[in-house]
Amino acid sequence: MDALAAHLLTIADWITAHITMWVLIATGLFLTVVTRGVQVRHLGDMVRQVGGSRAGAQGGISSFQAFAISLAARVGVGNVFGVAAALLMGGPGAIFWMWVVALVGMATAFFEATLAQIFKVRAADGSFRGGPAFYMARGMRNRAMAGVFATITLVTCGFVITSVQSNAVAGTLVAALGGGQESALPGFGGLTAAQLVVAGLVFVLTAVVVFGGIRAVARVTEWMAPIMAMIYIVLVFVICVLNFGQFLDVVIEIFSSAFAPEPLAGGLGGGFLAAVINGTKRGLFSNEAGQGTAPNAAATATVSHPVQQGLIQSLGVFVDTIIVCTATAFVILIAGPDAWMAEGADPSTLTTLAISHQLGGWTVLPMAILIFVLAYSSIIAAYVYTDVNMDYLTGGRRWASWTVRVVSVASATAGAVLSLDVVWNAVDIAMAIMTLTNLVALLWLFRWGVGALRDYEAQRADGLAEPVFRGRGNPYLPADVPGDVWA
Repeated sequence: MDALAAHLLTIADWITAHITMWVLIATGLFLTVVTRGVQVRHLGDMVRQVGGSRAGAQGGISSFQAFAISLAARVGVGNVFGVAAALLMGGPGAIFWMWVVALVGMATAFFEATLAQIFKVRAADGSFRGGPAFYMARGMRNRAMAGVFATITLVTCGFVITSVQSNAVAGTLVAALGGGQESALPGFGGLTAAQLVVAGLVFVLTAVVVFGGIRAVARVTEWMAPIMAMIYIVLVFVICVLNFGQFLDVVIEIFSSAFAPEPLAGGLGGGFLAAVINGTKRGLFSNEAGQGTAPNAAATATVSHPVQQGLIQSLGVFVDTIIVCTATAFVILIAGPDAWMAEGADPSTLTTLAISHQLGGWTVLPMAILIFVLAYSSIIAAYVYTDVNMDYLTGGRRWASWTVRVVSVASATAGAVLSLDVVWNAVDIAMAIMTLTNLVALLWLFRWGVGALRDYEAQRADGLAEPVFRGRGNPYLPADVPGDVWA
């Protein structure tokens, strides 16, 4: 299994370095140009939209709830373990490339969410469904491509991401509870009491929310996602303030190592190629821009204009990478070699070691709990993505929705007790395939996103505080929007 895991890692790195990285950045740059820098020009509007996005759901899912679902998925273990992995393997320069992916990815995220809104459909319960599979089928009229994307997303989110997130948090929490293998229980296949407790906790908490459906996930993530992100940011802010003198040194280190031909001294990996590969790969895993997962949540929102949700989802990328991931990187870099080269330092422990080095050993258990909440939020958000794509593949059959709920809970529980080295490396390949397929659709349909943005801006220029979208007879669109959602 170790050989298979290593082989999959080699394949994932090759795809990232030679294909995904370039297509992702090129697409983001293209969409930035055709929108004249939407992520910069409308940054203030993004904040304003989030501020007023809790109302207007009309019994459905509010714009803020849809934003919170995708934020819950984005702000997960990728912000803790992913950043640590990027630093250990790519050096400080990897953070620079994470920033690049995020900044151009904000334009990509805008288009994903806007297209998901334009081509969404109404579900049997009155809520909305949409995402890449829907805009591929209804916008591109390519049902084969839509079916492939929906199937890959179904497997990746329903099995891989849920189990990976659960596996990551279980290792951290078990270690904090002192559940080493020497305390394995007889008759339980080498599992410890701590592992069984964590698995049971994952099962109960996931089942309680997931079996309530997408609306239940929306209600939970609406308050949990912002609170957990804020707690983490405050914790990191305290560390940065206590070490304010090192702040500029860290910034210089990130920029100087981003283009360094060889790793810099000091215990971290690096070199230009390693920085680019790991920064891009971990940046994508964290902020999901271009991956095609977040649009599944964006489409569920009830809004008066698709661009409103596009702007909000774009801000989610900014929050995830530019704020939360950067905060993690600064904590690790400020801690220095004492944390990087400590015994047991690896992607799953480095951030906790860095924080405990700054604030004391008492932070280990609170950090384990925080990481648990981060991973848990991603697990229930991944269920939403799975359910939307199963809905597309089966036409909204009730049995299919319940199957997704059972599988999501089961894979999350299993992930808490299984060794998933192969799955950890396979997830990068699966996400690369999803991303490339989705980016093709975004480029194919870019005129729809540009047209919707021009319509929104024209109405705002005319003094309308809340633009209203018309899907038929709209002069800014290439054609009429199919269906009756935007009639």
